[in-house]
Amino acid sequence: MRLTANFTLAEFEKSQAATRLGINNSVPDEKVIRLQALAENVLQPVREHFGPVIITSGYRSPELNEAIGGSSRSQHSKAEAADFEVIGVSNKEVAHWIIDNCNFDQLILEFYTPGDPNSGWIHCSFNLEKCRKQVLTASRIDGKTVYATGIED
Repeated sequence: MRLTANFTLAEFEKSQAATRLGINNSVPDEKVIRLQALAENVLQPVREHFGPVIITSGYRSPELNEAIGGSSRSQHSKAEAADFEVIGVSNKEVAHWIIDNCNFDQLILEFYTPGDPNSGWIHCSFNLEKCRKQVLTASRIDGKTVYATGIED
């Protein structure tokens, strides 16, 4: 099923962990509209500006989310979030472009290392009810994930 000109439902359902663990990661019909909104408002504009977008983590069924240790409040399980990268473009550059050009609920620049444009990834969500435009940076300090507000330049 095509969600936008360049994104399909299958891209959001694909999960190596689900395949490995034998977990069904199909998006319930009533949640497809949420992924379509994410694709239309964030991923398709990123694709049109930068080129191909690689979704590394899209929808996570509740069973898959629990199996991988995801948060019980994960927007991935609500079909509202995706982790992604644009090959050949700094994740930090893409994050700044999204902040300036897209409507979104939450954007997290995850585990980016300054000076290494290929490091980390972007987590971005879209909420049909209300988008907070919350911007965070996630890093690992003493083995724990720590979130800071904003993205440092």
